[in-house]
Amino acid sequence: MVEIEGLHVCHTCILGRFRGANGELPEVHILRLVPTLIRRVAPLPFWVLLVLVLALVGADQTLKAWALANLHYGQAAIPVVPGLLDWVLTFNTGAAWSMFSGSASPLALARLLVGAGILVYLFLRPQPRLLSVLLSMIAAGAIGNAIDGLRAGRVTDMMHAPFLSAVTRAINGTDFPIFNIADMCVVLGTLALLISSLLPERKQG
Repeated sequence: MVEIEGLHVCHTCILGRFRGANGELPEVHILRLVPTLIRRVAPLPFWVLLVLVLALVGADQTLKAWALANLHYGQAAIPVVPGLLDWVLTFNTGAAWSMFSGSASPLALARLLVGAGILVYLFLRPQPRLLSVLLSMIAAGAIGNAIDGLRAGRVTDMMHAPFLSAVTRAINGTDFPIFNIADMCVVLGTLALLISSLLPERKQG
């Protein structure tokens, strides 16, 4: 009996299946017979996560620049996918649902610290791949909105989801907040983290 990564493997059972016609064992290393038991998926290199963060922040800032150049504050919603997505330019000096309105600079600093803190954590303590990607999404969202707050004193939003507003109006009579790519990174990354934390862990041994 041998133990590999917490798993007890009977080498006689494994090698018994590979006996030749004369009953002799071929020269095969036992560890080569069970590669899936001894190989662990390596964490993603930090540079990959950094590229992901930069790409998401770049996409967020690019869409915001486009919205500022092509949309006008106060104009009617422009349908992109009817019932699913509209363009509506607005500005937010707080958080979702106008919480902490007028606190753009303190919120921007807090977001920047959160984003930078997550990246430092991932650099010092590499995590499993899924967790690393989700944390990188949250970091990118925090940094994307922090850039707005520090540069302009407000966050640029331009995406409106009519179907989500229909849900929130039925619940509390308010529209779903207009959002941006950075918001999507934070919300989707956080939701995925919560869902993954509820899934049963794989047992070893």
